[in-house]
Amino acid sequence: MRSVIVIITFLLMTASKNVAADAVTEWNELAGDIVVNAKIGPLPAERMLAIVQASVYEAVNAITQRYVVKDTKLEAVPGASVEAAIAAANRTALSKLVPSQQSAIDQIYQAALAVIADGESKVSGIAVGEKAAYAILALRTNDGAAAGESYRPYTHAGTYVPTVIPEAPQWMHRKPWLMTHPAQFRPAPPPQLGSELWARDYNEVKVLGGKNSRERSAEQTAIARFWEEVMPPIYHGVVRSVANMPEREITQNARLFAAVTQASDDALIAVFDAKYHYGFWRPVTAIRNGDIDGNDATERDASWLPFIDTPMHPEYPCAHCIVSAAVGTVLQAEIGNGETPLLTTTSTAAGGVARSWTNLSDFMQEVANARIYDGVHYRNSGKAGSEMGQKIAGLAAKKYSLGK
Repeated sequence: MRSVIVIITFLLMTASKNVAADAVTEWNELAGDIVVNAKIGPLPAERMLAIVQASVYEAVNAITQRYVVKDTKLEAVPGASVEAAIAAANRTALSKLVPSQQSAIDQIYQAALAVIADGESKVSGIAVGEKAAYAILALRTNDGAAAGESYRPYTHAGTYVPTVIPEAPQWMHRKPWLMTHPAQFRPAPPPQLGSELWARDYNEVKVLGGKNSRERSAEQTAIARFWEEVMPPIYHGVVRSVANMPEREITQNARLFAAVTQASDDALIAVFDAKYHYGFWRPVTAIRNGDIDGNDATERDASWLPFIDTPMHPEYPCAHCIVSAAVGTVLQAEIGNGETPLLTTTSTAAGGVARSWTNLSDFMQEVANARIYDGVHYRNSGKAGSEMGQKIAGLAAKKYSLGK
């Protein structure tokens, strides 16, 4: 994680230029660093960052009073320091959610406060930030994330099956932020195994997604490696591309990050509901069993392996695709038909390499393509996931009146 000296330098620069919105975007990046360094899984990380960004929005909006929408009963605090409120909201939420990172959290917090003038405004800002975080934490205390998993492996008495328990089967039982229930946008079933659609998807991933594929181009391989990254900050870089556009106002950015993170957290609740409802097989399972699916157009490859390690949960629908569509569609609702900035983010999985897109559609489609090149998803699964993400984003756009 970046040193405190670098953080202080940044905060001093933004303070001197009065670029208030950067306090939201900079803290978003720092919070992502903290969550990643805590070495938790992508699903808990997504939930945590949604809580953090909801806390930030509630705190900022209590001061600026720009928007009517709020999830807490915070009283208006005009005149309080917005920057102090942002720092306090982040520190309070992160301290509760990732206590293993307390030292780093406190260092960053003190560095942020050091560039804010002492006085009643600062004190009030800290107070409202803390209140906002505690209020959001209370709302999410019993959201189901703490429930233990109780996955029952499929087997016959006495018969060996692989003994690794799949990831987060309990996630489907969590309380959503936006949806009325986890199955609200559950898609239709995956393709019938005797269908042309199944044969198309099977053969595409078999050719392009194999570990030693000769058909996957160098560019497709780079895309596959880039989107092997699963932690949520990879998407937040794209969001910051919009948040850093000229003439953005600080509450706009707080609202945007709250909408994005709630949509993407709900997306993971929805996709895990569908995954465990259908229990559809991954390419590595299907291709090694291509002789038993009843489709003459799917030829078995007994030793086929995907380009990357297969995630430990059912295939349908694609989780990366639902999240990227949720994020991209929220951003589209925010900027409308106006100018789209250059969208850029980096991938830790790819060694810190950056990729950029000139429009949101290309960004979303690349993610869906990547999971085929990775050898872990089928094209129809990407389509189903993307459609789900768009619907969830619609709820976020409506709740927060994005673009207004």
